[in-house]
Amino acid sequence: MNFPAHQGSGPSKRCRTISTVYLNGDYVPIEEAKVSVNDRGFLFADAIYEATPIYAGTPFLLERHLARTADGLHAIAIEYDVEGLRSVCAELITRNDLVEAEFAVFYYQITRGAAPRTHAFPKDPVAPTVYAFAKTLRRMTPTEWDRGFAAITVPDQRWGRANIKTTGLLPNVLAQQAAVEAGVEDAIFVREGMVLEGTHNNVFAVIAGTLVTAPATHRILHGVTRAFVLELAAELDIGVEERPFSLPELYAADEVFFTGTTTEVRPTVTVDGDRIASGQPGPVARALYAKYVERVGRPND
Repeated sequence: MNFPAHQGSGPSKRCRTISTVYLNGDYVPIEEAKVSVNDRGFLFADAIYEATPIYAGTPFLLERHLARTADGLHAIAIEYDVEGLRSVCAELITRNDLVEAEFAVFYYQITRGAAPRTHAFPKDPVAPTVYAFAKTLRRMTPTEWDRGFAAITVPDQRWGRANIKTTGLLPNVLAQQAAVEAGVEDAIFVREGMVLEGTHNNVFAVIAGTLVTAPATHRILHGVTRAFVLELAAELDIGVEERPFSLPELYAADEVFFTGTTTEVRPTVTVDGDRIASGQPGPVARALYAKYVERVGRPND
């Protein structure tokens, strides 16, 4: 596969540790950032989080990520104006020397705040806790992409509102650890025999020549990259169906790949130890990834 010149060829030489983070209105060295033990994010995972990719110092699809955050905050009744996060993102990019970094991420989470522990919301108003950082990421090399990646399937044990991007990710953590112990990169959630999504990304399959992905219901996260890739598919005249599909359909698919903020478009060539089709990344994934790489090279929304 021919990648544009800016595509990484190995671990980024610019990879560095986080130096400065944002916490409740202040920019502080990461080692000085402290959160109360009474914070409801710590006690209950009572919080929303988000991650936005950054290419060459510019956040990609930031408007969509902020909109998803606002929807999530509304869903769990945390009052916070996400517009201020634009300047936080820009400041963290500058303070952490990411202006020229090929690939980075802006992460933030907003909790209900600190209050004495009780399950119900605090009776007296408390300020949300807002934490954010930005750091470099390692991008796939062309060799890695061409070789493809592997996944296992796991039962979906998450709560019934996977569409809300909360920090309550224990089922995702356990599923991803199962993938690590199996020696693969990803785990795919399956519920009642139907394929849903990955632990931190959305999953697509090419079935009988059509690109298929689970519908955007309460069962999956409504991925920003997922939606963008669907738009790219339309531009490339690739037929798409957003519908439930089964585990046997996944195994028999012509192609399987994941999409996500840190995943971008990543091909999967084995699932549960069995080869998908030829065992090589397929033409649909190749076309979509080439288009994706082209677009992030000019990252205005």
